[in-house]
Amino acid sequence: MDIRGDDIVESVYRAAQFISYFHPADYIRHLSAAYAREESPAAKAAIAQILRNSRMAAYGRRPICQDTGMIVVFVKLGMESRILSDRPLEDLINEGVRHAYLDNGNPLRASMVADPIFERRNTRDNTPAVVHTKLVPGRGLDVTIGAKGGGSENKVRFTTLNPAASIEDWVLATMATLGAGWCPPGMIGLGVGGSSEKAMLIAKEALNEPIDMLELLERGPQSPIEELRISLYEKINALGIGAQGLGGMTTVVDVKIATYPTHAASKPVALIPQCAANRHVHFHLDGSGPAEFEPPALSDWPEILEEESGTARRVHLNELTRGDIKEWKVGETLLVTGRILTGRDAAHKRLADMKARGERFPVEFKDRLIYYVGPVDAVGDEAVGPAGPTTATRMDGFSEMMLETGLLGMIGKAERGDATVEALARHGAVYLTATGGAAYLISKSIRSATLLAFEDLGMEAIYEMDVVDMPVTVAVDATGQSIHKTGPELWRKRIAEATAKQG
Repeated sequence: MDIRGDDIVESVYRAAQFISYFHPADYIRHLSAAYAREESPAAKAAIAQILRNSRMAAYGRRPICQDTGMIVVFVKLGMESRILSDRPLEDLINEGVRHAYLDNGNPLRASMVADPIFERRNTRDNTPAVVHTKLVPGRGLDVTIGAKGGGSENKVRFTTLNPAASIEDWVLATMATLGAGWCPPGMIGLGVGGSSEKAMLIAKEALNEPIDMLELLERGPQSPIEELRISLYEKINALGIGAQGLGGMTTVVDVKIATYPTHAASKPVALIPQCAANRHVHFHLDGSGPAEFEPPALSDWPEILEEESGTARRVHLNELTRGDIKEWKVGETLLVTGRILTGRDAAHKRLADMKARGERFPVEFKDRLIYYVGPVDAVGDEAVGPAGPTTATRMDGFSEMMLETGLLGMIGKAERGDATVEALARHGAVYLTATGGAAYLISKSIRSATLLAFEDLGMEAIYEMDVVDMPVTVAVDATGQSIHKTGPELWRKRIAEATAKQG
């Protein structure tokens, strides 16, 4: 069986576009069930935004998340087949990725940087992909493509346990330290055995398996691995971390475990989180042409009303004062309208360099809010493309510098470090969270985006955005109270009490 190289290119292109705007139906089903049983108001609102965003992205054929991911490809080539091309397989895959990310109708955000140590210059087309190839018996080419976001990839952990040590104890202790930068509710992939690199590989591959925890809970475990999966699922959720780390009943919708034989003296364990933008698809090429992808039924997505609109505090940013923000309470939902500034890693680093040289900042930050965001390029009449928050923790080292400008607060995702929380309280400023995994939904609240500084930084330049009813949650109030501490503590206690009553 011969497989044309051009069919591989076209199939990869179609797959990368497909996963940018369609969640797998199994994830939507499990997340919908989590929404139905969630009792934490903040977590329920976050899950609702993720589900509404997913439905909007599916209708609009625009990315679920502004971080459109690093492409990871698992290839299995049947040994009775040939690839008809004078180019290496990875070159064919990268050409498909390049076409997908530069597509005029749905451009995707290029996040890959070459020279990871020094220049870290963006490759501009999201290549190269990370490709894993295996030769297997039979015919045809099996391909699984995923798009892995940086927030969840940065939370990958690895250890080598003693053979008798508890995997479960290590996983639970590790999960408690990950924070919310990986955008829960999602999945956890565990790879146990092999060598260090093998454990990582099988953990990553396990995340592509169908989500079946609801079915597993209904029928009960039929093997020790399934018993461990259920136990970890229940105990991770009992940590009370919840959606976006706000405190709640669902942190993971499934736990996957893959194993491989290992050295008698070792027990390698890899833990890889998968975020709420759970993007992957499988296809098989048999020589008859490129892969075809059938969109999921939009009836799979639940209709969820915008519940926060009736109870949220509406805030007009253009007249905002430090006295106003003192009234905001941690965990409160706000709908903000007015002008906000943007800036993330590269912009903050450049500002810090300017300060060190004694130079004046090109933007006035006093009495403003800054949004940590790097949007996808706009198409058509969009002001910006999908524009969800990036992990705020990465900006912690710049917090004092920015607050000294008179900044009123920041908007991002995940928790802030203790030093930043203390600085916010000292300056009477706030930190607000937007929902990671709701990028397209958020972009619909942005009416315009005007470049103010650092044009060469592309999506990391400083813009002024005019927003209308952009939904955010007060994560750290002006007194320094943090929902990322109080929320999980509260819900861990409530879940434990409920479990004890049931027992």
